[in-house]
Amino acid sequence: MSSTPTPGEQITEEVTSWPGVKAGPGRRGEFAFRVGRREIGHLHGDHAAHFSFPKEVWTELWDQGRIGEHPVFPGRVGPAARRITSEADVRDVIQLMRLNYERAVAAHGIPDAA
Repeated sequence: MSSTPTPGEQITEEVTSWPGVKAGPGRRGEFAFRVGRREIGHLHGDHAAHFSFPKEVWTELWDQGRIGEHPVFPGRVGPAARRITSEADVRDVIQLMRLNYERAVAAHGIPDAA
């Protein structure tokens, strides 16, 4: 009998397959993904993902309808949230994590896997 992975499991499997990504519990109950010391995003269960983007990237993603306001920082440009309610959301959360991953790697390189 085969079970379908949850959204969080699907996202975790993909994101942790990228070189240098580590994942684990954060300080506030979230499940965080990091490249070195830089967080590229985190999950709150299978229902929401949170990120932080530079203002110009945030504005573009907002205009495209891909992100919403972060619930802890309403009205702020930079912190972002994405609800996860469908397979399309899972795919886009992965793409948003990838966007931050590529920024982190461009800025700092891929840290050692150790």
